[in-house]
Amino acid sequence: MDPARPDTPSLKYAHIETERRFLVRAVPAGVQQVSDITDYYLDGTRLRLRAVTTDGATTYKLGHKVRLGAGPGSIAHTSIYLDDTEWALLRRLPARIVRKRRHHVRRDDIVVAIDEFADGTRVAEIDGGNERPADPPAWLQVIREVTNDEDFTGGGRARPGQHN
Repeated sequence: MDPARPDTPSLKYAHIETERRFLVRAVPAGVQQVSDITDYYLDGTRLRLRAVTTDGATTYKLGHKVRLGAGPGSIAHTSIYLDDTEWALLRRLPARIVRKRRHHVRRDDIVVAIDEFADGTRVAEIDGGNERPADPPAWLQVIREVTNDEDFTGGGRARPGQHN
């Protein structure tokens, strides 16, 4: 907690993410890596469990997200890596689930993560860190910006799931 603002958690260990999100037509050329991600948004919390599988290896994480402004475009995010036992225990908690395939694209010195969902929706994220992210490059084939649209956040796309 921040003693000056008792309702605000400390951001001492948080990573700041200032993202812009765009609905896009396709995954562009320049994919360097593909990961399958399953997110579990724990009911009644700001916590997210994440399983990331890349090249056959799965990593488990517990994340905590705090919005820094009125919309979802700027957050403080803290992650903790979990072992199999911790993962199995926390997965028993009720959660909303979303699955996606993330395409990591690097082109013209620009890095973009494109999440592809089972329904064919593709959402590109450009992260600016502490700064406002750059405008999308022309090769991204943007349909429209969805940065402030809750339906295009991970939590907004998550649906009720089964306990482990």
